[in-house]
This record gives sequence, C-alpha cells and structure tokens, in this order.
Amino acid sequence: MLILSRKVNEKIMIGDDISVSIIEVRGDQVRLGVDAPRSVKVFRQEVFDAIKAENRAAAESKPKLPDIDLG
Repeated sequence: MLILSRKVNEKIMIGDDISVSIIEVRGDQVRLGVDAPRSVKVFRQEVFDAIKAENRAAAESKPKLPDIDLG
C-alpha cells in the first residue's frame, strides 16, 4: 500500500486519467473528489462489498422452474 500525505486542493494521479482530489478535511473526515472516465466504476468500499455479496448470492441461488403438465 502506498501512503501519501496531501493537503486540501492537492491531487493524487492514478495512471494517466484518474485523479483523486482532497476537497476538504474536517475533524476526522476527509472529502475526496474522484475524476475518472465513465468506463471506470468508483464505489465506496461498503457499497462495493454489498454489490459483491448480492452478486454472489444470485450466482449461488437455484432458479425455480415452473411445473409443466405433460399429460
């Protein structure tokens, strides 16, 4: 893990086209701005974890097929 110190209005670059800006520091909270191409999905960790769990549950569930009367 790379650990960097930044001040308000300073940026961190990830590759050529993703930047993370420090917008505000207030107490123990930091507001970040992420500028990335639309093709790059950006999520808070807790949202990302919830999406992964939901996808995993959907993949593990067995679809219920309708009963068909062949007679």
